[in-house]
Amino acid sequence: MKTQLIISIKIFAVLTVLCGIIYPLFITGVAQFVFPAKANGSLIVQGNKVIGSELIGQKFDSEIYFWSRPSATDYNTLPSGGSNLGPTSSKLKQMLADRSAQFARINQLSDSETIPSEMLMASASGLDPHISPEAAMLQVGRIVKARQFNEQQRQQLEKIITDQTEAPQFSFLGETRINVLKLNLALDRLNNQSTNAKNL
Repeated sequence: MKTQLIISIKIFAVLTVLCGIIYPLFITGVAQFVFPAKANGSLIVQGNKVIGSELIGQKFDSEIYFWSRPSATDYNTLPSGGSNLGPTSSKLKQMLADRSAQFARINQLSDSETIPSEMLMASASGLDPHISPEAAMLQVGRIVKARQFNEQQRQQLEKIITDQTEAPQFSFLGETRINVLKLNLALDRLNNQSTNAKNL
């Protein structure tokens, strides 16, 4: 009995060191060597300052920026998740109607224009960093007006949307999408270029 207990303790100790220390350190080392950016959270750095991650959505509600997908947790990473409201929920129906009305009003859309579903419904995680190119295009008019862009700048902005659009992963997984944070950073660069050009 005593011998079996000692053997069990030894096996437990060996497996703890092997699976709890050596294996995690090995996998971490491989990840840091093969794809360090992804292993460290796909962080976006600007001016030696981390301003976000490509994988986590942020809240944008200013008229001068592209809006992100709604979040049931207000983009809080700790209690991330969906609303858990079902299709028969009157609260969900009212929420979708309110979001649709607000999006159409702020972007001055006509009744005939269809608002993409991701601008009305939150994702399961509440942290989705992407919207569709169609959703981005519907916001161009508002941003052009808010930033007082001319026609040439509008065309440049539409080209940025096209350039920033990501194809489905491996050409068949997911949908065509665009990262809102990266899009807004490109938008700020366009704005700064235009401002610098005016000051020359």
